[in-house]
Amino acid sequence: MEQLLSMKGVSKSFGITKALDNVMLELNKGECLALMGENGAGKSTLIKILMGVHIKDSGFICVRNDIVDINNPYDARNLGIAAVYQDVFLAPELSIGENFFLGSLPYNKFGMVDWKKIYKESNEHLNSLNIDLNSKDVLSTLSIAQQQMVAIAKSIYQNASIFIFDEPTALLTNDEKLQIFEIIENLKKKGCGIIYISHRMEEIFQIADRVTILKDGQYIDTLDVKNTNENMIVKLMVGRAFVDMYDIESHNKDDIVLEVKNVTSNINNVKDISFDLNKGEILGVFGLIGAGRTETMRMIFGADKMKSGVVKINNKSMKFKSPKDAIKNSMGFIAEDRKYQSLALSLSVHDNINLPSYIRNSRFSFINILNTKKYSKEYVEKFNIKIQNIKQRIINLSGGNQQKVVIAKWVLTGSKILIADEPTIGVDVGAKAEIYKLFEELTSTGVSIILISSYLPEVMGLSDRIMVMHEGANMGIVNKNNFTEENLMMLASGLNLS
Repeated sequence: MEQLLSMKGVSKSFGITKALDNVMLELNKGECLALMGENGAGKSTLIKILMGVHIKDSGFICVRNDIVDINNPYDARNLGIAAVYQDVFLAPELSIGENFFLGSLPYNKFGMVDWKKIYKESNEHLNSLNIDLNSKDVLSTLSIAQQQMVAIAKSIYQNASIFIFDEPTALLTNDEKLQIFEIIENLKKKGCGIIYISHRMEEIFQIADRVTILKDGQYIDTLDVKNTNENMIVKLMVGRAFVDMYDIESHNKDDIVLEVKNVTSNINNVKDISFDLNKGEILGVFGLIGAGRTETMRMIFGADKMKSGVVKINNKSMKFKSPKDAIKNSMGFIAEDRKYQSLALSLSVHDNINLPSYIRNSRFSFINILNTKKYSKEYVEKFNIKIQNIKQRIINLSGGNQQKVVIAKWVLTGSKILIADEPTIGVDVGAKAEIYKLFEELTSTGVSIILISSYLPEVMGLSDRIMVMHEGANMGIVNKNNFTEENLMMLASGLNLS
């Protein structure tokens, strides 16, 4: 099989921290290679070296049998290497067509930008990929999922032959995911090579031919997907096997702590949502993208204004004008967009853990630093957050450790009702298991959790009951003994169970 890419003996250090140590990776023509490992295993560093964001300390990179130097992203692009990231890196206030041609705008014979060519060629390219968008659409008006499809389309438009897909399906519907898989299969047929990074194990067995595994910055092994299984891969990734990461004990009581009645939105299609939440319960909320799950919970939390409806906590009616009011009433919200809604990326671990609790730890406008440091250290240890010290900037932590900081922040406030919106997006299998155990520990102390998740194994594995939403409506609440993928998908698609 013809080799497109070879990376051998690649090492990279940041100060005293060795991120990569003698790592190798090989990608063949017409192949999808999964790259797997826990957060902190070195995947991102290796990809950034390939994309010219970081410069390797040692080793060599060979593209189509030629040893190359990749010193910046332009070098990578010129070598036909393109990356599609979970976080879309495009110009949000420009159109799709402008994003496609950014840096290489065509001009007509009068020296003017040839807008007709830009939009015509962009539309033809979108149509060829079965992406139902108009090239004149401004990127910021599109959903995250649509922006993701545009990012993929742009990479293909640049005639790359080596593609890196980094968690491309994290925010997509099942249909959109299948569309990406179809695009990947077509790229393979054209002889392109794909490096596919995902924490969703079932995707690896759907799309990949081989899997390369890293651990603690070192190369572990490369396996044919058809000759391996999930447990074998997990064991190589984390050094131990997980029999069942969803095997957590239920602490659901009959005491209702939250009642939501007829909540309707002012600004979107959420209408007449009613449900209740028990003490110690994990209530799953499932639905396809656009179902209104996040919008509903933001209204309950006071982040968005509701048109009508009643929210009761412990049988007392609440009128939350802002999240500040919800926090005062022992509610917390783990936002789906961890980086920009749950964390202050420029601040330290210490600051992020204490942010919602600083007022409680202040007197005469002075913060009690001794108390806040004590809490930071206590929760770092309690939640097994891997850091150098509490002054370390949160932006430098892995996704799993960042998420544990977010959970610690809300536990420190004394939250008794915790809304967790897609809490394991971009989190590796080891950190997922730790987060699930944290949820188990929290419910054992009487904390109630609303778990919003698009990932069926997760929402079915953790929840006591599941509320299914479709186009802003509650299609029904399913008890655990009736959980099946078929039942949940039927409700999520707007069909009633017979």
